[in-house]
Amino acid sequence: MTIETKEQYLERLLAEKKPRCPACGQEMEIWEPPILNFSDGLGWGTPYLFVCFNNNCPTYTQGWAYMQETFGHKASYRNMCYPFTEQFETMPVFSDQGGLAQVVTEETVAEQDRIREATKRGFSLLAEFYTTKSWYEVLTLLLDATEPAKVRLKAAEMVGDIGDLEAIEPLRSYNFGNAILNEAAQKAVAKIHERHFTLECPYCAEIIKKRAKVCKHCGKELST
Repeated sequence: MTIETKEQYLERLLAEKKPRCPACGQEMEIWEPPILNFSDGLGWGTPYLFVCFNNNCPTYTQGWAYMQETFGHKASYRNMCYPFTEQFETMPVFSDQGGLAQVVTEETVAEQDRIREATKRGFSLLAEFYTTKSWYEVLTLLLDATEPAKVRLKAAEMVGDIGDLEAIEPLRSYNFGNAILNEAAQKAVAKIHERHFTLECPYCAEIIKKRAKVCKHCGKELST
């Protein structure tokens, strides 16, 4: 039995004619549901849905009053349709912007393809650099903000495994602007120190041997 991937499902979906909203007649948009449980806790049951994002749709405009009067919530509904079916339902929204970030357009698909190819290329380069112990090239990928996040995280791990002491300063100084990447970089620094039996002087931040009693750079005595 062949299992269809999410990418294959989307490709098949893009080839389909989009349904029209039963309330307003507008063509519905492909929408990628967030990864969370919904309604009965079983999830959405599909990686994509068709959703009407027409703010003039009667379902949406009248839903605000209904939700307020019935449930006391400031919310409304949008019509949705399960792909490859004629099953229409509604889903709650809490603002006119709700869900728009998950709308799948040709541009978002193209961007996903670009990231996928860049990730594949990045991992291929990392494998090559790891084999040749080219830690500087791995570090370069890590510090390149245009590289996909997955590539940079893997690069951080590899720098910790094969990086020289010279990699520590850029790892400490670079502003990753991302807590996860920053944490991965600091873990890499710790691994480099562990491999080389070194540490950074708490006074001048220069690298010294772990068993040093006095910093050879600033002359400060170190506590043991």
